[in-house]
Amino acid sequence: MSTPNILPLPRGDRRLIAVAIALFAALLLLPLVGSALMVDKLTLLFVYVMIAMMWNLMAGYAGLVSVGQQAFVGLGGYAMIRLVDAGMPPFPAIFAGAALTLFAAWVLSWFVLRMKAGEFAIATWVLAEVIRSLVSFDPLIQGETGTSLVALNAYDPDLRRNAIYLLALGSVAVMLVFTWRLLRGRLGAESQAIRDDEEAAASVGISTMRVKRMIYLAAAFGIALAGGLWLASAITFQPRTAFGVQWSVFMLFMVLVGGLGSFIGPILGAILFFALQEIFGDFGAWYLAGIGLVAIGFALYVPRGLVGLWQDRGRAEPLSMRKLLNNDPILKKETP
Repeated sequence: MSTPNILPLPRGDRRLIAVAIALFAALLLLPLVGSALMVDKLTLLFVYVMIAMMWNLMAGYAGLVSVGQQAFVGLGGYAMIRLVDAGMPPFPAIFAGAALTLFAAWVLSWFVLRMKAGEFAIATWVLAEVIRSLVSFDPLIQGETGTSLVALNAYDPDLRRNAIYLLALGSVAVMLVFTWRLLRGRLGAESQAIRDDEEAAASVGISTMRVKRMIYLAAAFGIALAGGLWLASAITFQPRTAFGVQWSVFMLFMVLVGGLGSFIGPILGAILFFALQEIFGDFGAWYLAGIGLVAIGFALYVPRGLVGLWQDRGRAEPLSMRKLLNNDPILKKETP
């Protein structure tokens, strides 16, 4: 099979990338002028963007719809707790914990990736619950009581807050570039072919299991890194929260509202979700009901999300990856 031809970026996409670079430079300077509350809020937004991007990488591009990705949020935090308890400094432990979670995901991938569609989704949720229960039995975690990263208290609060913010910002930037490069290469075209028709993709020589495993592992690492950054910001680790199904609900909402299978959709969905939390978060259960109503409204009237709404106005999808699949002569011929 030939490697997909990489088309030059449209002028609009080049402008969008230039704006993103300028925004990144401005965000780097934010801790110098922004309040502590603003820094904390943006750190949480970066975590949301990371988990939305990684869930979209799986479901939107490879067709791996998981409802158990909270397993990697929790494992990223738990591995960090264990490494810090073993003597590792907290900030390196964020990345080392994500690496350990990557190994756990590699082991799990040999089992869950053999399942299809609904079986895969249910298996990921069951595994997340099993892992949560096992972690709760660890004496260090103290059951559902949880524990705290007391080692972070050794740092000045402002220094700690700004360091976590910059690590989260840098992680988001690296994930954006990594995902962009991955999807614009052969692996991106192969994953889209598998999503559309796995049997047809296999018939043209694509190693479907290899591609799915690489996407699954990349998403697991990214989500575990987000889990470690979230724990560093929150300090307290409780299994019911870290492994809570609400993380998968958040991912589903952000990606479906933003635009499943689009590059920029998860980012837009994360920003919208964050805004809704900030505006209606004080309403308790009514806030959750409102989130549900928004999701239902999008499912009924804007099924392709905000990116689809943009396209319905006759405009091209920003930073689209679909043209790469369509430009491959073999995949274009064999894949619906």
